[in-house]
Amino acid sequence: MHAPLLFFDSGVGGLSVLAATRALLPRAPLVYAADSAGFPYGTKSEAEIAARVPALLGRLAERYRPRLVVIACNTASTIALPVVRAALDLPVVGTVPAIKPAALLSRTRAIGVLGTEATVRQAYVDNLARDFASDCLVLRHGSADLVAAAEARLRGEPVEPARFAGALGGLLDQPGGERIDTVVLACTHFPLVATELAAASPRALRFVDGAEGIARRVAALTEGQAWPEAAGAGVAVFTRLGASEQALAPALARFGLTRIEAL
Repeated sequence: MHAPLLFFDSGVGGLSVLAATRALLPRAPLVYAADSAGFPYGTKSEAEIAARVPALLGRLAERYRPRLVVIACNTASTIALPVVRAALDLPVVGTVPAIKPAALLSRTRAIGVLGTEATVRQAYVDNLARDFASDCLVLRHGSADLVAAAEARLRGEPVEPARFAGALGGLLDQPGGERIDTVVLACTHFPLVATELAAASPRALRFVDGAEGIARRVAALTEGQAWPEAAGAGVAVFTRLGASEQALAPALARFGLTRIEAL
């Protein structure tokens, strides 16, 4: 019953998915793994990510013996999810852009997909748009700076509002961008700064992400399994543990992660 749920991301963005899961499964033991040595994934090549992610998850699974793995990263999921599932003998839940729910919500039939550069160029996103939003204009923008801003915000550092406005401008200033009413936050970092994005937007927008859907999937896959009486201290593990990662300790504690380790 003490086998944890293991969440994996390049940085701290997957905390948005962990939080939604923790709300549904409050007694679940948690391990959160951040590939800080490889951060950020959004500017890396597909080949780098496809090689790095399965190897790291193999090491993490061996150390923590999780009952289930969540790849709480759109970039890693769209590139490496099939390889990870083939390599690990346990359930693996991925994270993909929430284009389907966004299409159901959009009234103007114009959707923005705000993610990393690596995510927004994937054929996987083309397929989601074709299958679930074929009657919509789907515009995309990749922003590495917004990932960095979300990391800085979680460390408690001040972040200029212009950085959030600039990321949104990459979508809204495209031809047809004036029609967008719904924005898919296609990077798990971005829900952590959804309030800042809304404040920086020149008009009211609906922001959609997949965290709650992932949490429901985890709950379904673990239905009927035994949990401890209390979750205990959650673990945050980093592939590089330096001053920047240590500075996250207060924020990590708010997510129930009070032990910090290096892989």
